[in-house]
Amino acid sequence: MSLHLRPEQPSDINAISELTREAFLNAPHTSHTEQFIVNALRRSGQLTLSLVALEHGQLAGHIALSPVTLSCGTPGWYGIGPLSVRPDCQQRGIGSQLVRQALSMLQQQTGASGCVLLGDPAYYSRFGFVTDTGLTLPGIPPGYFQALSFGPPVPCATVSFHAAFDARA
Repeated sequence: MSLHLRPEQPSDINAISELTREAFLNAPHTSHTEQFIVNALRRSGQLTLSLVALEHGQLAGHIALSPVTLSCGTPGWYGIGPLSVRPDCQQRGIGSQLVRQALSMLQQQTGASGCVLLGDPAYYSRFGFVTDTGLTLPGIPPGYFQALSFGPPVPCATVSFHAAFDARA
């Protein structure tokens, strides 16, 4: 597999939107608004990291990271989402490579304290994400909301994602 990861470029935006729509088309537990979320984060200047995976020059995956707010005021926390891999490219490690690269870049470029996400614990635990009872996301079953600290203790707080996560178009 010839895979190249890089930050998104303006020419990628439409392809990212389509890839994200396709990736979540038949996924369980989705609002089918993920492509709108990425675009809304970008428009609001909240897309801290947006990486694409190119396989043989074709877009195969994308990951978005944005700042989150903790009710306790602790700064430096970010959220992953969405993570999208084209359906015909899934189960080949592309998502894993995107997550690893994004976490590395997040720490190096922002000095982040940690990262949270909403997703399958069986998948994200391989990157060090754990369910932490100190961090909560209202309305979400605790096992699916996970955190990864980059050093400091995980604070006790309620997490809020940017309003872009409410985007519907």
